[in-house]
Amino acid sequence: MATKQTNNSAPKRRSKRERRVRLMVYIMIIAMLLSSLTAGLAYFI
Repeated sequence: MATKQTNNSAPKRRSKRERRVRLMVYIMIIAMLLSSLTAGLAYFI
């Protein structure tokens, strides 16, 4: 049981870091999309 717990704890820590990085990437992508959309609307207007 101890070995299983250690194996499960390691990927969870890594997943948390990966999730944080993914969240930052998604936020940057959303920011770029919003900026592009607003720029496009400004040109049309």
